[in-house]
Amino acid sequence: MVRVKICGLTNLADARLASDLGAHALGFIFYPKSPRYLAPEAARDIIAQLPPLVLAVGVFVNEELATVRELADQMGLDWLQLHGEEPPDYCQAAYQGRVRAFLLDTYKSGQKGGTGQIFDWSLAVSAKNWGPVILAGGLNPDNIAAAVQAVQPPAVDVASGVEAAPGRKDPDKLRAFFKALNYDCKENL
Repeated sequence: MVRVKICGLTNLADARLASDLGAHALGFIFYPKSPRYLAPEAARDIIAQLPPLVLAVGVFVNEELATVRELADQMGLDWLQLHGEEPPDYCQAAYQGRVRAFLLDTYKSGQKGGTGQIFDWSLAVSAKNWGPVILAGGLNPDNIAAAVQAVQPPAVDVASGVEAAPGRKDPDKLRAFFKALNYDCKENL
């Protein structure tokens, strides 16, 4: 079964629903220019209420390394996702030599991810030669099954494809996304 990260969460209700549906990881964006930006204090409150074994991922874009480390410690982040133009030495220092996967998203000039656009999935298949791939970019309930079949990634990452508006998840789209992945969605609501 492919693992699922729901990204761009901005409120506890969406985080709870995503975890109840089976999300393995929840992403919180700390890039102020993103429409899915969440202040660290608000993220810390949500993360403190996550169920056990649901991972908290902090998404950063060209942030100072000291700030990333400080926020990761303060909020209890399990994973970091760097989504800017961070050079290799910065990445090594941030990840302390522990890069676990490469997240592939659609490039669009002027945006730092979250474009909602699909890219050529054959590129993701080729990228698997360099390590595990987390597939992102334009995923939604209608295409997720085909994406997983084509790429066979260990994990997928979705944000805009399950939203009613930026930062606000659509409960029906979330349910449909997990259903398309054949998750046995037994919500604890």
